[in-house]
This record gives sequence, C-alpha cells and structure tokens, in this order.
Amino acid sequence: MRQTLALLCRMGLTTTLAACAAGSSGAGPEGTAAPRPKTVAFFAAHTKAQSLHASKRLKMEKMLVYIGTYTTKGSKGIYLCELNMKTGALALKGPVATTPNPTFLALAPNHKTLYAANEIDNYHGAKAGAISAWAIQPKTGALTFINDSSTKGDGPCHVSVDNKGKYVYAANYGAGSLSAMPVEKNGGVGAASGFAQHEGTSVDPKRQEGPHAHSIYVDAADRFAYACDLGLDKVFVYKLDAPAGSLTPNDPPFATVPPGSGPRHIAFHPNGKFAYVINEMKSTLTSMHWDSKAGTMQEIETVSTVPAGNTVENSTAEVFMHPNGKFVYGSNRGHNSIAIFAVNQATGKVKLVHNQPTGGKVPRSFNLDPTGTFLLAANQDTDDVFVFRVNTETGEILAKANEILT
Repeated sequence: MRQTLALLCRMGLTTTLAACAAGSSGAGPEGTAAPRPKTVAFFAAHTKAQSLHASKRLKMEKMLVYIGTYTTKGSKGIYLCELNMKTGALALKGPVATTPNPTFLALAPNHKTLYAANEIDNYHGAKAGAISAWAIQPKTGALTFINDSSTKGDGPCHVSVDNKGKYVYAANYGAGSLSAMPVEKNGGVGAASGFAQHEGTSVDPKRQEGPHAHSIYVDAADRFAYACDLGLDKVFVYKLDAPAGSLTPNDPPFATVPPGSGPRHIAFHPNGKFAYVINEMKSTLTSMHWDSKAGTMQEIETVSTVPAGNTVENSTAEVFMHPNGKFVYGSNRGHNSIAIFAVNQATGKVKLVHNQPTGGKVPRSFNLDPTGTFLLAANQDTDDVFVFRVNTETGEILAKANEILT
C-alpha cells in the first residue's frame, strides 16, 4: 500500500514537505547529505489522512516525503525523501522538481497530484505568485509538471486542497488576499474562481500595517474555509460554494485573537468542537470553541508556547493536532523547540507538557505522519530535518530517530 503525505517546514522551513507511503526496500544511511536549501517544509494532508490515526489502518513500511524549499541559495525546488516507518530513518532520494520557491506543499486527496505554493512576486509580469501542479509517479514518487496558475496576489505562502480534490486554495502573504482555483481533470489548476482581499491594520505598526494572509484551511465537510491573517489578528471564515468555487464571508465573518498576536496557522480537533491558532508574534497558542456546523469560533484561552522565564527572542511557526486528539504541537523559532500541549477533552484548554529541542535552529515547519508515530522537524537556519518518535500516551516526542541534512 502506498500512502502519500505532505509535510511542511511545515516540514516547511520556508519549504514544504509531502510524503507518500512506499513499499520499496532499503532506507539510505542516516544523516545523508544533500544540496542545502535555505528552508525545508513538511506538509501533511489535513484531510482523511489525519483521521487514520491507528497504525493498524496504515500498515506501511516506507513513506515518501516531499520537501519544499527556497531556491535563492542553490536549491533546485522540491526534494524527495523516504521515511522508514519502523525505524524512523529518513533517506534523501534527491531533487524531483525544479521550480521557484516552492515553500508550501499540499497533496490531492487521491495522492496523484502535489501542489506547491510558489512564493514569488512576479508571475508573467503581474504582481502575483503561483500555484504549480505536479503529477506523482505512484511507484517512484517522481514528479511531472502539469501547469501553474496565478494566485492573484504576491507572496503566496500557503496552499491547501479541499477533501474532494475539486479546488485548491492559496493565501497571499504579501497581498493579504486569498484565492480559490478549480482543479482540472488532469490534476492541473485553473484560473482563480474565487478571491477575497482583506483590509485593515492592527496594533503593531511594523508587522501589522496591513493584511498578511498566512494560511487557509478547508474543513472536513468542505463547507467552510478558515484563513489566519497575521496583519489583522483575525481568523477569517468563508462559506464555500463548490459549483461556483467562490469565497463568501460567513456570519460572523471572522474570529479574533488578542491584539498583536499575529495568527499564523491553525489546527482542528477531530471532535469538531475545538481549534488551536498559533500566534507568530506573541509566541502563544489560542484555544478556540469551534462550531464546525456554523463555522464560528470564539477564544477560550491564550497560553505561551515557551517556558516561564524564557528570555530568548522567539516567534512561532507551525501547529498540528495529533490524530488521537489528545495533544497539540507548536514550533518555536528562537527557542528552537516543539511545544507539546495536552488537551482537556471537556474544555478544550491546553497544558504545556514539555518543550523538546528540535536539534537545529529556527524550526519553521514540522509535521506528523498520518499514523501519529513520527514527528519530522525542519530547521530553516541549519538546513536539517530531524525525526522524532511520538509517545502516543504522553504526547512527548522522544530522542531523535534520525537526522537528514538538506
């Protein structure tokens, strides 16, 4: 059985990573050297893959992992690795796609297509970035370019796919906007069918002088899209119209986090009652009451992602919920750790259990494999990826299982 997973550093240092389960033999040596992209990103599918928590349902020996990168310092684009699901060994296979700044990756639900957010500001002369589509060769993981399409805004830093594989969504950080693009029969992306431009400011004049859409996620029912805007301290909610491919503001149109927080990414509890927003600027995690049927959110509490007394300059990046719904993980850049939170299943509140060093500097991205067995942490400034084994009872991530230099 072949399973595909995208990890973003997320594994996405500014890069993204996607992974597929493979049945091939023999993992490469630990610490395999490779070209050193500025950032590495791991991307894990936020759809049914995360509900496949029990490893009994995903009996695989190998998983293919795609890593997205910044290409300004010698990186080619998207790289392929293989994760041994028994040992945690991560072997680099090499570059599989040459494309500019594929800093975030997302997998189609059928695992036949990989989508990359090309974080650029000039697309055929227009001030915009692009989403590129890549066909996945099922046996080898090789990628073949299908096409690309404008995101209608510059600096796209996040891409996601709905659960039916009908639409691809992009968040444009530079422009502070969102776009929805239909998926064509061959897996390619069409011209944008939906668009939303955010407006306004928040309290920090340097970082929040305008909107900065940082991510967009679709719920499991394909009814709503949730978009974190760092510049406005808001999580916007949009109703989805599948036939039209439009983005229509919900009522109410957004939820808020404390002023100056800078919401970046969001993770959803599988019970449909809670959501967790990681805030880049204040190094905090905001727990939300989430009504998945109405598409509404309201703050429960906001807690720090770093230990009390921390004096190291820090910002957060990624957040993921463990498939079992018991733990939330967030990455700290500066403190260089993964914050591990235990979730109160009745109230949605969280308690910081531990901060695990990531083995490198500036963990821009990390991800969990679909079974919740391993956590892959990608460190942007040291150009490396570490694999940790997850204790599913305590949530803690254990001693490094493997390191790969990229």
